[in-house]
Amino acid sequence: MAKVLPIAQLGAAIIRKISAPVKDIHAEQIQNLIDDLLLTCHNANGMGIAAPQTYHAKRIFIMSSQPNARYPYAPVMEPEVVINPEITWQSDAIEKDWEGCLTLPGLRGLVPRRTKIKVRYTNREKVKVERVYEGFLARIFQHELDHLNGKVFIDRVESTLDIVMEKEFQRMLNEKICHTH
Repeated sequence: MAKVLPIAQLGAAIIRKISAPVKDIHAEQIQNLIDDLLLTCHNANGMGIAAPQTYHAKRIFIMSSQPNARYPYAPVMEPEVVINPEITWQSDAIEKDWEGCLTLPGLRGLVPRRTKIKVRYTNREKVKVERVYEGFLARIFQHELDHLNGKVFIDRVESTLDIVMEKEFQRMLNEKICHTH
């Protein structure tokens, strides 16, 4: 039975550690961790969650884009289990956009990311996947991959002026929605 895991906050040592590759994807504890990550991500309304965010230093993350109050424009995708990921190609084009994180609740940052990436990873059935992600989904992949390498989004902002509190971000978002309608 899957369980909701506690989410590590910035300052927890595991958040800054490089996660270990997963060797036996079919191991019961790995499959159980995947179930727990899926439930924890869903329960927290996350666009994704990485194993180290739940105190497990393994190279696994979930991508699960769904529109919600925090990301009203997010595309819809079925939750994807990403194991031992790598970026095999990235565009030269970089775009700054707002990101938040379950590990840094209450903060948003304007983060520069590659707009298009080609990736390789293994899914929970041990199938090798190669895929191209663009825009918001490329952003989620890069954000979650950073967690596996001990990085968080505030490490990537170009200036502390690009960091705002969630409450202020929601106010800006509501103003933007009101001005576009």
